[in-house]
Formats: sequence, C-alpha cells, structure tokens
Amino acid sequence: MTLLERVTQLVRANINDMLDKAEDPEKMIKQYLIDMHNQLIQVKTQVAAAMADQQKLYQRYMDAQNQANDWQHKAELAVQKNEDELAKQALQRRNSFQETADGFKAQYEEQKKEVDILKDSLSKLEAKIQEAETKKDLLIARAHVADTQTMVHATADRLHDASAFEGFERMEDKVREKEAMAAASAELERDPLEDKFAALENTDDLDRQLAELKEKVKGGGSGPSAA
Repeated sequence: MTLLERVTQLVRANINDMLDKAEDPEKMIKQYLIDMHNQLIQVKTQVAAAMADQQKLYQRYMDAQNQANDWQHKAELAVQKNEDELAKQALQRRNSFQETADGFKAQYEEQKKEVDILKDSLSKLEAKIQEAETKKDLLIARAHVADTQTMVHATADRLHDASAFEGFERMEDKVREKEAMAAASAELERDPLEDKFAALENTDDLDRQLAELKEKVKGGGSGPSAA
C-alpha cells in the first residue's frame, strides 16, 4: 500500500468518525421544534399577562373617568342652585379624578401598544412554528437520503479498494515460490548415480517390451505368448 493510499484511508476514517459523532439531524430538528413550542408557551403567557394589565388599566381609567364625570354633574347642579362655593369644591374633585383618569388612560394606551407588539410577535412565532412543522418531515427525509448516499459511497470505496485482493495475489505468488523452492531442494538432494541405474533399468524394460512385440508380430499371434 502506497503512502497516498494510507493517507486516503486515514482521512476517510477520520471523516466517518466525525460523521458518527456529529449531531443527529432528526433528533435536533425535533428538539428545536420542542424549544419553539416552549417559546410559544412563554410568549402566550407574556401576552396574556400584558392583556390582563391592559384590562386593569382600562378599568381603573374608566372608574376615575366616571368619578370625574359624576363630579362634573355635581358641579353643574351646584351652579344651577347658585351654590358657587359648592360648585368650586365639586370642580376640584372633578379635576382630581380627571387627572387620575388621564394618567390611567395614558398608561392604558401605552400598554395597548406593547400588547399589540406582543400579539404581532406571537403571530409571527406561530407562523414560523407552522412552517417548521411543515418542513420537519421533509428535512428528516433529506437527512436519511444523505445518510444512505454516504453509506453507498463508502461501500463503493470499499469495492474499489483492491489492496486486499492484491495482498491475496501476493500470498499466492509466495506459495508458488515456496513450492518451486521445495521442488528444487528435492531435485538437489537426489543421487545422480541412482538416477543412472534407474535409467538403465528403464532401458532394459523397454528392450524386453520391444522383443515381445517383435515376437508377436512375426508369430502372427493375437496377444502376448503365454509364459
């Protein structure tokens, strides 16, 4: 295996390890949606509390305004009865309640602005969550497809990796080499003299077979003569 092949395998192993340790998209998508819904609950709680405060301010404004209106009527009655001093006292009360009413009205209007902002934020958050819910299954499916593609590419890489096959062929060559060495060793260990006598014996046997064949042909027999 070349240095480049070793480096390539090392890099591939590191990438696979990183992918294994990476965040699971499916789990993270579901967790983010849970977080979104928790945020939605918090925003709804804030909106409800703000609306409750708005209602309280409006009620206090109306109470003070009603009191101011009532003292206005009393002052008018005192004027009708020529009770100027009494009318002044009624007007003082009217002014006091009207000031209070105006203060609560200003707070109420400010609170209403804040409530409208919170309602708008709530509406946008609900729309985003709805969009995320719609995309959830698609994103999870895309993540699964990406995982499958990664597995297919890894399998293809293994199919193209000829190092194991090359190693097997090298071992086969070594076995052949060992067999050749063993045969050569056996050949060297044989006695040349023994080989010569074996050759003579083989020649004698051939001479005997030739003589028998000649006798058979001359005699016209159908087979070798009986002993």
